Amino acid sequence: MDEALRRHLQHQLNTCEAGEFHFSEIYGAGWKQLWIGDRVKLGHAFLNAVRKGEFPGVVDTGIKRGGGRLYRWSGQE
Repeated sequence: MDEALRRHLQHQLNTCEAGEFHFSEIYGAGWKQLWIGDRVKLGHAFLNAVRKGEFPGVVDTGIKRGGGRLYRWSGQE
């Protein structure tokens, strides 16, 4: 995951209410236009970053529902 995408995702998180979300919701516009392989790679990169603590305040719920893995945002870094 490049730094520009990381900053974009953090900005998106900072503007969201606390609660559960799918990665595609914070990725934003253009998600559905990506090739499926790119969506899988980006989603996996985000999961790895969350597990490493690179997005403070975000946890992997371990649940997949309605279009993918659910994450929980605490509302603060």
